[in-house]
Amino acid sequence: MGLLCGWPWLLLLMLGWLRPSKNLELVPYTPQITAWDLEGKVTATTFSLDQPRCILDGHGQANDTVWLVVAFSNASRDFQNPRTLAEIPTYPRLMTNGHYMTLPLSLIQLPCVDPMDGGGSVPLLRVGNDAGCLEDLHQWPYCNAPLPSPGPYSVKFLLMDPSGSPKAETRWSDPIALHQGRTPGSIDMWPGRRSGGMIVITTILSSLAGLLLLAFLAASTMRFSSLWLPEEVPSPEQLRIGSFIGKRYMTHHIPPSEATTLPVG
Repeated sequence: MGLLCGWPWLLLLMLGWLRPSKNLELVPYTPQITAWDLEGKVTATTFSLDQPRCILDGHGQANDTVWLVVAFSNASRDFQNPRTLAEIPTYPRLMTNGHYMTLPLSLIQLPCVDPMDGGGSVPLLRVGNDAGCLEDLHQWPYCNAPLPSPGPYSVKFLLMDPSGSPKAETRWSDPIALHQGRTPGSIDMWPGRRSGGMIVITTILSSLAGLLLLAFLAASTMRFSSLWLPEEVPSPEQLRIGSFIGKRYMTHHIPPSEATTLPVG
């Protein structure tokens, strides 16, 4: 009998538990890598998303907060929306539970106007862009630290009221894989794997290097050949015209004559 009397209370508890999920609105928007033509949209530790402008305005109020949920793609289905501010998962939870929340923004910070019309910066959300917050996670609990692995990752936006109760959410994004470095030993240097243009450029540069080497050797040979060849002997005709070659006689072996002494007077 006591068990039957406890059923209504259990039912009310279950309804109270499910109420936030029942009232949560699903916004038909899928986060994606920005379409702007920018370098470094995806790196080894970061990726850039389009800001959710004019996406959640009709679902919240000015004091509500838009959060970005980041999760490993294979762990996104296990993510449970927090019901209070204390339940918001922080960056260290990524390696233990596979997800965390970061980049809280108010709806005022996401206006519907296009910032490019006024010459402003490109409206982006760069995930993993704050390496300094790793120094003190307690000072900035919702750290946007560099991502620790290539992923892939999935993200969604979650709108929460000031008490931390979720009000609306977007769809999960498609898996986002970061760039992964390669070890030098894994790089294939075989010419057959290269493109035709690269092979042509390599051949031309090699030919030019060979020609420059041959020109240097030829110039060096002509320069030093003059030191190896004997001097040219003048011809008899050259000797007759303005030239005279005679034998030099040395007179220093003939003793000087003594001066004759003249008589006085």
